[in-house]
Amino acid sequence: MLCGFCRWMGLKGNHIMTLEQKIIDRRLVVLGAVLIQFALGALYAWPVFTPVLKEAGWSKLDTQITFSASLATLAVVMVWAGRYMVQWGPRRLAVSSGLVLGSGYVLAGLLGGTSFPVVVLCIGVIGGIGIGTGYMVPIAIGMRWFPDRRGMIAGIAVAGFGFGAMGWIKVAGEWGLLLETYGLDFTFIFYGLAFMVLVLSGSTWMVMPPEGWRPPGWTPALAAASATVQREYTNREMFRTVQFVLLFLTFIASGGAGLMSIGLMKLYPMEALEASGLSRGEASAVAGTAMAVFFSIANGIGRIIWGTIGDRIGPRRALMLMTFNQGVMLLLFTSMAGNEMLLYCGASIIGFNFGGNFALFPSITASTFGPNSVGHNYPVVFLAYGVGGTFGPILGGILGDLGNFPLAFTLCGSACLGGTALIYLLWPATAR
Repeated sequence: MLCGFCRWMGLKGNHIMTLEQKIIDRRLVVLGAVLIQFALGALYAWPVFTPVLKEAGWSKLDTQITFSASLATLAVVMVWAGRYMVQWGPRRLAVSSGLVLGSGYVLAGLLGGTSFPVVVLCIGVIGGIGIGTGYMVPIAIGMRWFPDRRGMIAGIAVAGFGFGAMGWIKVAGEWGLLLETYGLDFTFIFYGLAFMVLVLSGSTWMVMPPEGWRPPGWTPALAAASATVQREYTNREMFRTVQFVLLFLTFIASGGAGLMSIGLMKLYPMEALEASGLSRGEASAVAGTAMAVFFSIANGIGRIIWGTIGDRIGPRRALMLMTFNQGVMLLLFTSMAGNEMLLYCGASIIGFNFGGNFALFPSITASTFGPNSVGHNYPVVFLAYGVGGTFGPILGGILGDLGNFPLAFTLCGSACLGGTALIYLLWPATAR
């Protein structure tokens, strides 16, 4: 199945020799990347726990603080991990990621899954450290193995992150009934152990290609002729460019808007659906499906498709298109959330656009500041995601507690449209 998928996507397998293993096929790097990101995608499964925590006395703001703590922590840790990837080795970083992430969830289950300080520390901070340690590994390694399809491979590598949200939500809910049958503590422990197994398995293929390796039939000279970057940039050099500022601000707007949507994708539609006449149980089922199925599947698919679009028309144009679509949809979402079919449509489009962030921003970072420097430059750009992830969900939680969900979506939609204008100013996308 993997080989068939790779052939369909145009990924040619090439057997190579490395110092760490005998012979591998570069498509196995894709498999390892998806396994790792599927586990790390538990971050987006957080909404499945919020109804249980609210019943235990948590406020909407409390649930968003935990989510924001995870995002802020992973963004900061990613910078450190990106700098030490070559020194430590990608496999070692990936293994550490799985062990730390899994331990955080196991500790949360053992120490009390409904205790606010425990959950913030174990899942928000420790879990965030685990995700931040491993998140960049599959992206950077994938781009090294697929210099001919950087946007698409970044999309595939992080698609598991989006699909993972759906899987973990469904296992805890409708499919596995873990929360209903065994409770929150057991679910946290089970998830922690599963994360360890998946990440450690995927880390097997997280190795750098040999020095000077290139895919057969791909000529770097021809690719460089159309590239927007003339050399590799260090972090300090990147900081001094206008392009970095524009990318950073756009990522804050686009990432923060999407993360606020994730945090509210069940709570707000539940209220809107109940107001339109559905019972609380019916509204919960519909809103849960919108988040766990439509948003999550579209999120994963969007990472691959937007990455492919970026390879075709360029990441700058693709980012403009994506942020504009997202801004319009967020503005319209307040009039869609109370209708089941429109809710599914809106959740799908928002998830699809949100997924594009994680394929297009690595790609445009590589094209602007150097493809071989993306391992240490993109984590710095990704800090914007942590900033947006801190303010977006908390803003949504505050406005939700005040009973004004529509204003949250309106503000975030406007921010995305502002991001479109910033990316327009990125032309020409050449660091100076």
